[in-house]
Amino acid sequence: MEKKQGLFWGLKEDLMRGMSPASSSSPMSSLLQRKKKEDVLPLELFVGGICPSTPVRPPLEAMSPLREGPEETECSFGVSSSSDLRLLLSVLGAPLAPLHVTITEPFPHLAIKDIPIETSSAQYILQQYIAASGGLKIQDSINNVYAMGKVRMIASEFETANKLVRTRNPTKAAQSGGFVLWQMKPEMWYVELSLGGSKVHAGCNGKLVWRHTPWLGPHAAKGPARPLRRALQGLDPRTTASMFINSRCVGEKKINGEDCFILKICSDPSTLKARSEGSSEIIRHVLLGHFSQKTGLLIHLEDSHLTRIQNNGGDAVYWETTINSFLDDYRPVEGIMIAHSGRSQVTLFKFGETAMSHTKTRMEEAWVIEEVAFNVPGLSVDCFIPPAELRFASVSETCEFSPSQKMKSDV
Repeated sequence: MEKKQGLFWGLKEDLMRGMSPASSSSPMSSLLQRKKKEDVLPLELFVGGICPSTPVRPPLEAMSPLREGPEETECSFGVSSSSDLRLLLSVLGAPLAPLHVTITEPFPHLAIKDIPIETSSAQYILQQYIAASGGLKIQDSINNVYAMGKVRMIASEFETANKLVRTRNPTKAAQSGGFVLWQMKPEMWYVELSLGGSKVHAGCNGKLVWRHTPWLGPHAAKGPARPLRRALQGLDPRTTASMFINSRCVGEKKINGEDCFILKICSDPSTLKARSEGSSEIIRHVLLGHFSQKTGLLIHLEDSHLTRIQNNGGDAVYWETTINSFLDDYRPVEGIMIAHSGRSQVTLFKFGETAMSHTKTRMEEAWVIEEVAFNVPGLSVDCFIPPAELRFASVSETCEFSPSQKMKSDV
């Protein structure tokens, strides 16, 4: 406990002194070096920074879209390979929610007159969720949020029309790492996730979403700014409630033996159009939230988005990315209920005109939240300015792989 407190207060002192949290002289950097040498923790490393170093406003140029799933080229598959690491970080590193969210607007009062029963039921369920999470008064008093956690990821299975390859010895094949996440009103966030020696960092200044990977460098999102999906996984109930503000209740379902209400939202056509570019078209993006009838808390998230890619003169290829996240271990932090652990199951399904072109890749992630704190002193908007070195190569909302990478098995 003393070590955790020392780490957290060291981070706050850095912020209050105006230092770059990623600098080599920060307490975080010295802790990283010590942890690597001692090898005390079960994960290989933590994340080495908090907010983008040397924030400089980017040049005003057209932004290419940030990619959120696989591309039309084949993704390789092999135990602990660099291609597996890219696949995991591309899909699970910093996925985004389907819609733009504004949390500064007042939450609407419950209404049951002249609206469909599916809508009024959803509003009632959200009122219960807000109350179970700590209430609007406490949630609206939060100006910024800090969270740190551990993650373990694995590409567990690859399937074609005539072959199924499963990862041998998943315990050894799993990649371990950690992340830090910062959020600040209005609608700003920044995350760094380190896994297997590679790091992905992404952020939003309220208007622009960007991401930086070792193999592509920095690139920006097309379309409206959207929340980080990882924040919806039990870390940010206020944004989660706002995300489902216009949802519909579409039924009930048991999740791990617990009765839940299902709320559904979909990306609107204008958002889908804004996210599409060139040969890549985002056809749909749907998010389902399962809220416990017993506790009122969100315990499961399922979202899927479908992308259509038209090859030059050839048949269209479709990529469907589905992420199922289970949220566990809710505990209060300063009066707000936070899910301190969870797991995600991901399926990437590629299909085209012929059955033989179908492929399916499955991945898994487990995470544990180590620290959460609200209203950290000294945090400023400068920590959320996009990096100046953004390069705007033409990309689509698909997988971050080079065309040269081919399928490999571990058999």
